Amino acid sequence: MNVFLTGGSGFIGRNIHEVFSKKHTLYAPGHSELELLDEAEVEQYFLKHDIDVVIHSAVKPGHRNAKDSSNQLYNNARMFFNIVRNADHFQKMIFIGSGAVYDMRNYRPKMKEEYFDTCVPADEHGFSKYIIAKYIKQASNIVELRVFGIFGKYEDYAIRFISSAICKSLFDLPITIKQNRRFDYLYIDDLMPILDHFLHSDKKCKAYNVTPDASIDLYTLAEKVRLRSGKDLPILVKEPGMGPEYSGDNTRLHDEVPGLSFTSVDQAIGLLYDWYETQKHMIDREKLLVDR
Repeated sequence: MNVFLTGGSGFIGRNIHEVFSKKHTLYAPGHSELELLDEAEVEQYFLKHDIDVVIHSAVKPGHRNAKDSSNQLYNNARMFFNIVRNADHFQKMIFIGSGAVYDMRNYRPKMKEEYFDTCVPADEHGFSKYIIAKYIKQASNIVELRVFGIFGKYEDYAIRFISSAICKSLFDLPITIKQNRRFDYLYIDDLMPILDHFLHSDKKCKAYNVTPDASIDLYTLAEKVRLRSGKDLPILVKEPGMGPEYSGDNTRLHDEVPGLSFTSVDQAIGLLYDWYETQKHMIDREKLLVDR
């Protein structure tokens, strides 16, 4: 199968590239090779390559460590529509969406897919995902996979909680939490069989929450990292109470993907901890001293 992957140098895309390049003919052009904001370039790329499936994971970053978080709405929407206007040149698209479509101001525990469009997100990132999700509802060959919390190798350890906690423990630093919250944290390896399913099977619905079966709070995650480290490190919480939960109901996903299972949090933390131990020489300790 010929697969066109966008965002192949990002956290999720890099992991997808690592796995799917061994199974398929994978086209994953970097920014210097293809400007997704340029409609003519994108059109020419499809004309020059025989593409079966598009996995669209490229996104304009809006996180705390982004060099430039401006124009997220314009960039995210334009990249998406520059691709879908070439829908005659591919069979299907898998769009890596986000739980942000449910509007961060109105999150509630274990949101179902039907909760979408109850609110219109006010933030640019969420609003861009919302606009794209609205389009996908009437598209015939696109499926949206709404990822909530996701973690694994290649993520930004300076700001992503689990990786940051692991890296801090490697340098004997306290594990810090701004405010405790419950999340649906998916281990990156568990995304791959889900993608593989949608790559080869016809979808039953337009959108799916891609979340594990159980939510977990940040303090418990910190305790699990501390236990794996074998060190008596302090866990510091800056603000009291619990922040809003960020979680989604995955019943629809279970109905779609037979035999779906997830890596346990303990096992995933152990695997990621082992990986970071081999990468310790690449970690910038100074980036761990400032909480962003």
